[in-house]
Amino acid sequence: MTWHAKDLIGLENLTRENIENILETADSFKEISSRAVKKVPALRGKTIVNLFFEPSTRTKTSFELAAKRLSADVLSFEVATSSISKGETIVDTAQNIEAMKVDCFVVRHSVSGAPELISRNVSSAVINAGDGCHEHPTQALLDLFTVKEALGRIEGIKIAIIGDILHSRVARSNIWGFSKLGAKVYACGPPTIVPAQLDRMGAVITYDIKEALQDADVVYILRLQKERQKENFLSSLKEYSMYYGIDGIKYGMIKKGAVIMHPGPMNRGVEIKSEIAEKENALILDQVTNGIAVRMSVLYLTTGSIK
Repeated sequence: MTWHAKDLIGLENLTRENIENILETADSFKEISSRAVKKVPALRGKTIVNLFFEPSTRTKTSFELAAKRLSADVLSFEVATSSISKGETIVDTAQNIEAMKVDCFVVRHSVSGAPELISRNVSSAVINAGDGCHEHPTQALLDLFTVKEALGRIEGIKIAIIGDILHSRVARSNIWGFSKLGAKVYACGPPTIVPAQLDRMGAVITYDIKEALQDADVVYILRLQKERQKENFLSSLKEYSMYYGIDGIKYGMIKKGAVIMHPGPMNRGVEIKSEIAEKENALILDQVTNGIAVRMSVLYLTTGSIK
């Protein structure tokens, strides 16, 4: 059964079948980006609004390209020049924009729950493009798509997610997504930035990088999110890099055929050495490419006239 919903707030409440349907739809959209004319009329007449209250390069650009390739009109909302700066609430802002007869909001916000709050107060579709430390569902979906494309399966693989998991919405969405599709998920990093409750989400927690990397099919490296750290969780970046950064020595622990991933932006020389990011088995740019097809799928399934 095809998945249709008004909103995509997270992967926590999606079933395995829901996720697989989104990925299958993305697969059918991927070849559009390789055409001479990169457009289909699937969302012609629809208006997508990018409501980004945090800086973004990849996600915002990817959603904008995805909407345009579906022939939708796109409005990118600039918070700095909006009435938000005058004290207007995000709900008032969304409702005022919706009054202009738009069809979908793509929301990024530093506060967990902001996209859900907007979704409860508008009739338009709402897609979460990352909220606080909660979820980033389309990033996880594009990661699932990329792994399935590279390895041919997700069921039964081992993925090691390494780094600042405490502050990572990407990690949470990936734990939900990969677990639901049958992967074994390991969460690894210093104890101060690996929450103990992750085991309730289906992850195996380890502070030992060797254990995490052993037999891993996917090594997923997270950025240290200093901008979200309200206190000092690490003694130093140098020490973190020494124990958990993927350098030549740790790369040597990775089994043949494994792939390396990173959601970006990368802190080169901290969580990953530049030469590792350029390896043939690094799928970092593939993730960016696949993000367009996955976001086309999500926009189509939430906003399209097929509902």
